[in-house]
Amino acid sequence: MGSARHMIALLKSHVEGDDREFLSVAMQAAAHEAKLGHGAIAQQLRELIDEAKRRSAAVQHRPGQLIVLEPRGELANLLSVQTPSIRFADMVLPEKLAERLKRVLLEQRQRKRLLENGLQPRRKLLFVGLPGTGKTMSASALAGELHLPLFTIMLEGLITKFMGETAAKLRLVFDAIRQNRGVYLFDEFDALGAHRNQSNDVGEIRRVLNSFLQLLEKDNSDSLIVAATNHGQMLDRALFRRFDDVIEYDLPDLKLTEEILRRKLAPFDTSDLDWSAVLHRAQSFSPADLVRIGEEAAKNAVLIDSKRITTESILSALEERKAACL
Repeated sequence: MGSARHMIALLKSHVEGDDREFLSVAMQAAAHEAKLGHGAIAQQLRELIDEAKRRSAAVQHRPGQLIVLEPRGELANLLSVQTPSIRFADMVLPEKLAERLKRVLLEQRQRKRLLENGLQPRRKLLFVGLPGTGKTMSASALAGELHLPLFTIMLEGLITKFMGETAAKLRLVFDAIRQNRGVYLFDEFDALGAHRNQSNDVGEIRRVLNSFLQLLEKDNSDSLIVAATNHGQMLDRALFRRFDDVIEYDLPDLKLTEEILRRKLAPFDTSDLDWSAVLHRAQSFSPADLVRIGEEAAKNAVLIDSKRITTESILSALEERKAACL
């Protein structure tokens, strides 16, 4: 199939890891086959080349590792990418919330079976809740559990004073969502999804939101789209029905508060800690705040060369964090 010259060039580009050259030579081979009158072979080659281009644009899978290529061109100003190592086992989550996230994982891992039966797995998710309650970390954990890259949409690059440009950039992002499987996080989503009838709204802003709604509804890719907001009440109600699942995040109860602190302080001796006093003062703190509080108490212990965490050190860290959040 193809000349010896093409075969040598293909092998050479493969050995050197030059995917672009490999596809270029493959196209030359397809053209060569077409000239010889081998139309079916030429068409098969072109279809395989097109499929290879779609799959290799951003993410390449190798046995035992995930290689993530940085977005290029205009996408470099719209997307940041990372390979999260966090898993849901690393998080302290309420039972019902954990069950809903695990359901998303199950459907994604079994998506082939669902699709074969005409069913769509959950993949468009809206996370709503106060700051620091785990929304962004959950998106990272989803990516980590599914061994996918996490792409965060950079709103400062997406939203410009020219709304027509914003809509065009949105289309570019959704093209990437379709071409490169991953978890795509729209953080601080209310910047895009605010009510269309707000008093300070203008026609162009409504058109941008309408563009997003249309793009989201039409998207049938394999990627997961996660929108996260601290201000669910600001979102246009039309958004909610476009998502497969709306998951709410709340402040932890006393049981979860204690578990978060115990995990963070696990390397230290907490046997003398007055947990009732600590938990009484720790109400209304987010999980992110509690992690910071635990870190401060741990650092204080290390600095005085101690493995013991005292009630006073925790209460002091609580007060410092409370003052910082005012």
